[in-house]
Amino acid sequence: MQKPMPPQMQAPDDFDPRPGVAEALSPLVRRIVAPNPSPMTYRGTNTYLVGQSEIAVIDPGPRDDAHMAAILAALAPGQRISHIFVTHAHLDHSPLARPLSQATGAPVLAYGDAFAGRSTAMQTLAAAGEIGGGEGVDAAFVPDIELAEGEQVSGPDWTLEALWTPGHYGNHLSFQLGEELFSGDLVMGWASSLVSPPDGDLTDFMASCERLAARPARRFHPGHGAPVDAPAERLAFLLSHRRAREGAILDALAAGPATAAALAARIYTDTDPRLLPAATRNVLAHLIDLTGRSRVVPAGDLRADSAFTRTS
Repeated sequence: MQKPMPPQMQAPDDFDPRPGVAEALSPLVRRIVAPNPSPMTYRGTNTYLVGQSEIAVIDPGPRDDAHMAAILAALAPGQRISHIFVTHAHLDHSPLARPLSQATGAPVLAYGDAFAGRSTAMQTLAAAGEIGGGEGVDAAFVPDIELAEGEQVSGPDWTLEALWTPGHYGNHLSFQLGEELFSGDLVMGWASSLVSPPDGDLTDFMASCERLAARPARRFHPGHGAPVDAPAERLAFLLSHRRAREGAILDALAAGPATAAALAARIYTDTDPRLLPAATRNVLAHLIDLTGRSRVVPAGDLRADSAFTRTS
């Protein structure tokens, strides 16, 4: 039986936009949903157009000719794309950045290339080559301009502040526009984020959520799904949800050593089977975080298929 959906989450049937259509969300923000729906992308990637004359595009999306045509068709007379911002280098967010830049002359701005922003722990795991991961990575992504934490970029009627918010992905940025915040895949209303090491880092994810909770924002615009109109409540839910998962993992390990896959099958009993591999990666992220805090220990070197033992 499916558990009731928390009130902070958007019911799936309530968000059903028409792909390729620019929809106004506020005086300065429009959204175009890309035609790439899936269990991981929901209705598709949200591409945002910010401004009234010089337009900032946030997350141009997957490489898709129809989506690029829809972005260009959304420009009114006198409007031009002046900047292209990318929240992170996943294949559903960044690949269209370069073709759109070539078509418009606008630079691509992001935190760094596809492997920027990884913690020391994740760099070590990636170098060992036994942790897996790499799902949906746009490995060729390189921005024209790297944005530092807190850096601001402005157009005639908008200013975006870049916030480094790793967790879902190492080079993940959120962008604040006044009281609105573009949260990429870190904070969404329809689901919690995939955290798959070494690209994702649960320790960073928790810290990024706590950081956003301390900032004033009345609305989040996520990478997928409807706007989050109660961001403080949503962030509190996401943090408590992850802490509850940690508790469930530790409880399960009280019965003896287990792998991430075995723990996911035991804990995610009401999950769509298509999403169980993603759930396994989330459990692995928890186990790596718990290893760093000396709450669990892997048998031998830390691998994706290691069995973990609870220590406390």
